Amino acid sequence: MSDPKVFIFAPVDQADECHQKLEKFGCELSMGQAGWHSPQGDNEQDMIKMAQGATALMGTSIRSSPITKSIMESSPNLRVVAKCTVGTDDIDVEAATELGILVCHAPTESNCYGVAEGTVAFILATLKKLYQRDVAVKSGNWRDPSLTGQYLGRRTTDDYPGLTLGLIGLGRIGARVAQLFAPWRMRIIATDPYIDDERFIRNGVEKVDMDTLLRESDIVSMHCVNTKETSKLMNAEQFAKMKPTAIFVNTSRGANVDEIALAEALETDVISAAAIDAFADEPIDTNSRLKKLGDKVILSPHMVSSNQASGLGPGYKWATNAVLQALAGEVPNNVFNPEVIERWKERFGGTTTLTANEPIPDHPGYGPPNP
Repeated sequence: MSDPKVFIFAPVDQADECHQKLEKFGCELSMGQAGWHSPQGDNEQDMIKMAQGATALMGTSIRSSPITKSIMESSPNLRVVAKCTVGTDDIDVEAATELGILVCHAPTESNCYGVAEGTVAFILATLKKLYQRDVAVKSGNWRDPSLTGQYLGRRTTDDYPGLTLGLIGLGRIGARVAQLFAPWRMRIIATDPYIDDERFIRNGVEKVDMDTLLRESDIVSMHCVNTKETSKLMNAEQFAKMKPTAIFVNTSRGANVDEIALAEALETDVISAAAIDAFADEPIDTNSRLKKLGDKVILSPHMVSSNQASGLGPGYKWATNAVLQALAGEVPNNVFNPEVIERWKERFGGTTTLTANEPIPDHPGYGPPNP
């Protein structure tokens, strides 16, 4: 039996722990151009060559060179594409399902909850004008009235109603944002057609439609995956429905936002401010209009989940175990396209390609969305 080939795209395991684990079980690792990380430009043909003969693909986000049907078709015995991030929008999941390939992701707390905490930081920094106040003091200015912040929560000592937070998506991240803001006594509303009413109630969130959310929210924060339905979900028409005093936050996927429309909305004061962590093309273009908007926008290099003792490390371990389980003929418990499982079992179930004869560890903590 030849060693199973694992093509690792955009590797992040700097400590090499997960790579060593794969090799321990007899895997041959292919990491392309000396272990490239997030290659820029169209690299599909190079990736097709590197993926040939692979039984597994594994890696982080790879926006400019997504895992296409052609890449997967280059490996007739490909069993699994395992991501160490929660997002799968850089994988043609429909094609993977058609080809009988498992797609696994890693919605770890370190990733999801890191994004939620970063979202809260963006909102507070924007509404409290923290950066602008810092710049003003360091330049010799003191108590500029234009740097007055906003009070977020409802007050009981007067009739101040507080701000309204609108969440587009109430999955793991959106729900966590709602939990973190609950003590602030804000009104929190959300729209999510894929989440049942019980989850809204459990998190103290009012369920509304998209138009109501945009019209009534002082803060609009995106927390949905990128699909055909959500691509450029926030566009010129949607921004026009928001309050001119409202701020917009996107820590989900860059492709969910029409960035030209966002820039125009900020330039013409259709909305007040924005904070963006993810972009349609990464890194953001040097000439992007968003980079010329000064204090109106906070831009972050898709690092909101990157935190000490957190970030992608735990997800990379999940992806590694998912690969080992799939190569051992077992179904991992973090499959994103479960509709393919029965077909996959007929082809690969119980058949191992691993050379090491020892139990495959399962990754802990995966289950339904946290309340």
